[in-house]
Amino acid sequence: MVDQAAVVSSSIEEETTGSGDSPLRLALRRLRRNKIALFFGVIFLLVVLVCLLAPVYANDIAHTGPNANHISEIIKVNGKATPVVNTIGLPIGPTYHSKFFFGADQNGRDIAVRLLYGGRNSLAIGFMATIVTMIGALLFGVTAGFFRGWTDTILSRLLDLIWAYPALLLAAALGVSLAVGGVNLGFAHLSGSSILIPSMVIGVVYIPYVARPIRGEVLTLREREFVDAARILGYSRVRIIFSEILPNLSASILPVFFALQLAQSIVLEAALSFLGAGVQPPSASWGTMLSDGSGLISVSPHLVLVPGIMLIIAALSVNVFGDGIRQAFDPRSSRH
Repeated sequence: MVDQAAVVSSSIEEETTGSGDSPLRLALRRLRRNKIALFFGVIFLLVVLVCLLAPVYANDIAHTGPNANHISEIIKVNGKATPVVNTIGLPIGPTYHSKFFFGADQNGRDIAVRLLYGGRNSLAIGFMATIVTMIGALLFGVTAGFFRGWTDTILSRLLDLIWAYPALLLAAALGVSLAVGGVNLGFAHLSGSSILIPSMVIGVVYIPYVARPIRGEVLTLREREFVDAARILGYSRVRIIFSEILPNLSASILPVFFALQLAQSIVLEAALSFLGAGVQPPSASWGTMLSDGSGLISVSPHLVLVPGIMLIIAALSVNVFGDGIRQAFDPRSSRH
């Protein structure tokens, strides 16, 4: 009986070496065959698109804003007059109509509108934090891996210092301290309510988690034949990094890390906002909505279920898509 692992390895080897396509094209071809990953990728794009259309929904359909208070308003639901918030402080549940589609919160604010505006903040923070992480990880990882020696030792110990603390604990401590007085950059001042603060905090705490594997990849790449050829041709070390190292990283591991890191950043933002160390009231995010609704979960579960389900869909979809990208660039990883 033919060994299955040998057959798999042989087929992968033929796909990799049997054509003149670049590794990037081969990865894209494998990704197109991964229907599950593509499905979840489309789901995430739909989530992003819906959140981007928040102003359209708020102005043209719901006719209210994310922070507009309707606590004393009475609306008609199925022909019956219903208070948005009743006399004992319980908000109206989902109406499945244009206004208060998912109901209201305890302050009389439209949950559906806040869900979309909160998604804009959560996704924006996730993307910005991921960009900060990738830039910082590239700077530390490539420098440490390529130059080695004392440079590698110093940068690795600095990364260990950040890595020594759990990401949530460190991010919460930094988020609370910076939210109190904001950040003074000299040329500009960021208020404590700016979404740039949680973006920077999340981006910084995740740098070691991405920088270490990048460093390991650079240690391997610097010993490859094309780097040796560049040295023989007299290329400077900086030129080798930009012409040989970075293109190989950008065509292999960077897309994988970006997608997977985006999911982690979105989830960490929700955790920080839930704890009061992320997005600050009255601005909405999925985390702040979970925090606002946690006290009424037994009587008004929609306050927690709606943002919670949206958060799960966004994080799960980008995570599955990122895993599909990983399998596309490293098909052997899915065989173990």
